[in-house]
Amino acid sequence: MAAAAVPGPGPVEAAAPGDEAAGAGPLGSGPARLARLPLARVKALVKADPDVTLASQEAVFVLARATELFVETIAKDAYVYAQQGKRKTLQRKDLDNAIEAIDEFAFLEGTLD
Repeated sequence: MAAAAVPGPGPVEAAAPGDEAAGAGPLGSGPARLARLPLARVKALVKADPDVTLASQEAVFVLARATELFVETIAKDAYVYAQQGKRKTLQRKDLDNAIEAIDEFAFLEGTLD
């Protein structure tokens, strides 16, 4: 028995890792992607490392997704400091405060100098 198409909002289709031809999610038309960073650019950055000879599409996808989650996390934590300053725009000092206050970001200390 085939499932009938239901008009209106439904489950969001996700592109398979490496399927860069899929829609751009909320920024463009077509189905949302699991990774929002352009995988071709992430792969180019990976290949820029002289120690890397091969990178599978799955590895590139995982790196892209991990990067997105990292940026989302640090931005949310920095936004708390922006709100304390009654601002909606993140400033460098908000990132500095988040890096200093949150143990998970200790590896970044001194990198924004």
